[in-house]
Amino acid sequence: MKINFLLIPTIYLFTLQLSIAQYEGYSSSSWEKQLRTEALFIKHQNSKSFKNHLRELTVRPHVVGSKENKKVQEYISKVMQDAGLSVKNYPYDVYLPKEPGYSLIEIVTPKREVLNQKEDIILNDSFSRDSLLWKGWNAFSGSDDVTAEVVYANYGRKEDFEKLKKLGIEVEGKIVLARYGGNFRGFKAKFAELSGAKGLLIFTDPKDSGFTKGLVYPEGPYYNNSTIQRGSLLTTDFTGDPLTPFEPALPLDGKQKIKRLSPKNAQLHSIPVTPIAYGEAEKILKQMKGSPVPQAWQGGLPFTYRLDGGKDLTVRLKVDQKIDFVRATNVVGMIKGSDAPNEWIILGSHYDAWGFGATDPNSGTAMLLNLSETLGKLLKEGNRPKRSILIAHWDAEEHGVIGSSEWVEQMRDELNAKAIVYMNFDGGVSGKNFGASSAPTLKKLLLEVSKKIQYPYSNQNLYEFWRKKDQIKPYIGNLGGGSDHIAFYMHVGVPSLSGGAGGPNLYHSNYDSFQFYEKFVDPEFKMGPMVEQMAGLMALRMANGILIPYNINKYHHDLKIHFDSATLKIKKYSNTFEGFKKASNAIIQLEKTSEILTNNIEIFLKKNKLPKKIISKLNQQLIALEKSFISEKGMYFGSWYKSLYSSSDPFSGYASWILPGLEYEIALKSSRRLKEWDDRYTKAINSLNTKMKRLNEEIIK
Repeated sequence: MKINFLLIPTIYLFTLQLSIAQYEGYSSSSWEKQLRTEALFIKHQNSKSFKNHLRELTVRPHVVGSKENKKVQEYISKVMQDAGLSVKNYPYDVYLPKEPGYSLIEIVTPKREVLNQKEDIILNDSFSRDSLLWKGWNAFSGSDDVTAEVVYANYGRKEDFEKLKKLGIEVEGKIVLARYGGNFRGFKAKFAELSGAKGLLIFTDPKDSGFTKGLVYPEGPYYNNSTIQRGSLLTTDFTGDPLTPFEPALPLDGKQKIKRLSPKNAQLHSIPVTPIAYGEAEKILKQMKGSPVPQAWQGGLPFTYRLDGGKDLTVRLKVDQKIDFVRATNVVGMIKGSDAPNEWIILGSHYDAWGFGATDPNSGTAMLLNLSETLGKLLKEGNRPKRSILIAHWDAEEHGVIGSSEWVEQMRDELNAKAIVYMNFDGGVSGKNFGASSAPTLKKLLLEVSKKIQYPYSNQNLYEFWRKKDQIKPYIGNLGGGSDHIAFYMHVGVPSLSGGAGGPNLYHSNYDSFQFYEKFVDPEFKMGPMVEQMAGLMALRMANGILIPYNINKYHHDLKIHFDSATLKIKKYSNTFEGFKKASNAIIQLEKTSEILTNNIEIFLKKNKLPKKIISKLNQQLIALEKSFISEKGMYFGSWYKSLYSSSDPFSGYASWILPGLEYEIALKSSRRLKEWDDRYTKAINSLNTKMKRLNEEIIK
């Protein structure tokens, strides 16, 4: 029997904490029990199995709809079943391209040259030879064969196309060359198409990931001159399957029939789009003869970038990509709660990939499989969580966050009643740095748990490592777009967080393999167990509190910050704007109520007897708090986005918009609907305040 000496100080640390005041939602006795459970969780972790799971998950490339992805799905199911979880599959028939189809990029004049569309084979990297690896492609490209002059559009953002127009550069009828970054690639295609472009080529510039950053693969973790970022272009005013907004894309052969849009009415791109490596983009860029680009547009290649190529430089772009129905399957494992099985703690990551997917997504997948096994060991010893813990593995995320969105739409009513939290770990162990974003009520959870975790590559705990030198406490961001928290948080109002380890990686390329991970991402494989510990302790802490341990005081604090910020932005273009007076007054009232409620909860938890019926009723009211921000009318940029509190930026796709109703008006530099939004936000904040008052009344009875 091998003695784990590292475990001894960890258990001692937890023992010392028994004297510390209980965490929110816990009585002193239940908190002492919780600390013992957390110590047992750490004791049962297997630090080696993360590496083994990651190796198995990334044996072959596994795009949604492929035989290899089906094998990954089956492996995930088996691991969770063997761990003791109840496992259920949720199949959907979604409309997407499962293969690249045919594509060609060719410089036509002044001299013909066909450009390479696939990563080079690396001599000592057997993964790079895999026969299932495909050329670079962008899912949901339009199909066409075009030849045209070239225009460079920086990052292809809305403001970049506006700048080209201001500079007198004609985009209509041209092929646009844009670099990755600054926005979601689908918006590059959308803005190019709106500007009249015939086609779009996207490349990762070495200034953003390449030789200007450091050594390139296989010597380092940055893009070499053949590395290509793949990715979806799906850009609709909702998230999920493009034919079934608001409804789950249930199987076509199933009993329940779902009305689908006609593909011709779907919000899909019509121009051909494909990605290329910077080595191939260089062959076009260095032949461009137009005016020099603005300084901020200059990339990392060793020559001056130009705005256009002139009439002598023409490029041919052909894409023929078929889109059809593809079976995507979510795998959800559950440990049923002992006291409140209908209260759900949900953790998730997707498992489909553009290639091997070692960092994105399967480092997160492997970590969650480890977590299933550790929780399973607790379960076998009789340590069942009070609330149910669900561990979900989503399919078809890479094509547009589809699998999780369909599940949320299918389970909408249950989630409204049962879901306490969703924790997302997409690519959750992709480096040695750490970061997180979350809803206000979960920020304290992240911070407090990080204090209990040892960072493996220093003598600091994770909290200390995460906190920068100039910070009082670690920075926690706000949730934006790009992953599986979207539907939970922005469509149905389940408090969510996204977190994990990150660093330089070969994002969405054929080189994102187990060999790359082992050599450059985390050769010692210590970050996986650390992130698992973080995820596990957060899940257990949310699962075992007598009352749901939301930090309800954060609502008024964050609301005030974001309203003040929005007001300053509006005053820059509207001198007559006097602020959101109704909402500001409502926040003042909310602050008073939440402080009283926090105090009364603390007193309540000191009582000797806490009847289960009362506890259940109080927790149902706590679950309902976040729903105060769910508006049936939704956002003007897309009614599927129903949260008044948070949304992804509809002009970039990735950025976080807090108070999205206001941010949309600010983006448009509009004052027309500000009074309406003051009323709508006031109504939401007053609803939250009323719910807290009712909780107060129940607690002090």
